[in-house]
Amino acid sequence: MTGAAERIERLTGQVVRELRSAGSQHRWTHYRAVLADGQTAFAKVAGAGLGGVFEAEARGLRWLGEAGAVGVPEVLGWDEATLVVSWVAAGRADAAAAERFGRDLARMHRAGAPSFGAPWPGFIASLFLPNDDLVAPAASAGRGSWPDWYTVRRVLPYLRLAVDAGSLNSADAGLIESAAARAGDLAGPDAPPSRIHGDLWAGNVIWSGGAGWAVDPAAHGGHRETDLAMLALFGAPYLDRILGSYAQEWPLAPGWRQRVPLHQLHPLLVHVCLFGGAYREGALAAARAVLAA
Repeated sequence: MTGAAERIERLTGQVVRELRSAGSQHRWTHYRAVLADGQTAFAKVAGAGLGGVFEAEARGLRWLGEAGAVGVPEVLGWDEATLVVSWVAAGRADAAAAERFGRDLARMHRAGAPSFGAPWPGFIASLFLPNDDLVAPAASAGRGSWPDWYTVRRVLPYLRLAVDAGSLNSADAGLIESAAARAGDLAGPDAPPSRIHGDLWAGNVIWSGGAGWAVDPAAHGGHRETDLAMLALFGAPYLDRILGSYAQEWPLAPGWRQRVPLHQLHPLLVHVCLFGGAYREGALAAARAVLAA
């Protein structure tokens, strides 16, 4: 672990007093570090540069934190092969924490974004995430079409990756393309971009100190219903409490429940790209639900 400690010290400017392995994920290893000032930090350390993965996460965390709403770890430093953030001690969810998280999430979304996407190259897990708008940001001023942006920047790139990898066949691709083509009909009222986490499945919410903390973002300006659909995808604790308090803070447009499969189409395709055919049926089921809506 000597190399990891040296990287953490260089990025934080502090001596590492204690360093323990905290598991691994994708192409990097996790560590829990106690720094000289007594602060506990969480570090992701890769064997080689990852082409902007950690920069995207660091910039996304800071951008989400600027909303002053949902708690996010403090970014202590990063480079292309290392990310160091403050440690968030995991606890248990309860109804009160879930309701607070719903309110905080609505406030974060309402902070908004200048356009769809983000001004940095994005990643979701270890996959590149196209974050550029469909037109120059100065021209769009956040008034572009979310259905078009979602189709071109979120659905189709991962559909192509999945087909190229052999995880989806041509018939599967045709079904998903047909579903994506309905995005404009189903997306609901036009709305300016919200400040969203972008990968808000239950595993990316840490329950600590009576609140939900958001980690590992794929942050960008997007549709606020995307984060809510992600919470539902693999089941968040006290989801009804989260959604109820969210709607009290910022009511959702009618028909949002029927749009959940549309918003889940992208993360399911990401899972097909990352894990292969095990998620094929989930992606196809979401596409069929979109076409049946």
